[in-house]
Amino acid sequence: MRTRGPLIKIVNVDTLSDDWHVLKKYTFDFHRQDGQWQRQSREVYDTGGGATVLLYNRQLRTVVLTRQFRMPVYLDGRDDGMLIETPAGMLENEAPADRIRDEIEEETGYCVTQVSKAFEAYMSPGSVKEKVFFFTAEYQPDKRRDGGGGVESEGEDIEVLELSFDEACRMMENGEIMDAKTIMSLQYAALHLFGRA
Repeated sequence: MRTRGPLIKIVNVDTLSDDWHVLKKYTFDFHRQDGQWQRQSREVYDTGGGATVLLYNRQLRTVVLTRQFRMPVYLDGRDDGMLIETPAGMLENEAPADRIRDEIEEETGYCVTQVSKAFEAYMSPGSVKEKVFFFTAEYQPDKRRDGGGGVESEGEDIEVLELSFDEACRMMENGEIMDAKTIMSLQYAALHLFGRA
């Protein structure tokens, strides 16, 4: 483990894009393990962080997921660009637990007052400054206010899926569920919420 002081000295920062999120190029000197300094540069995309939640019902042994279009998935060769995911959203300067409660209602239509933090993780630290806060929340079928679907003015057109937990795990294993945060959430649920049947 390194104990030799600062690892980098930032030399220059250029903003490359400031549209939806911020893309910057950092030029810096990196202090290598052999004691030498090396000039490097990296582009970093700052999304502001996010939160996601696995909605589950222990008695019914079900989970609620969403299905929506994702441009990077389409560009990567998936014909329809659709991805099955846990409900999620960007923090937008809100506390993660508050933000995810709003996202649950917007995306799924369920009203959930209590969420439990599971863990937090960096999702793609090689180039994206994004820490995601993972939550779980138990939903009740009679607490659904509407059909969800997201916010139309933000371009959201979200399908809500209620699946058995075991079916969701099978979909993860056969490649129908390919979203990292959803895979991590389902694995957490297998360990902590309900085991596999």
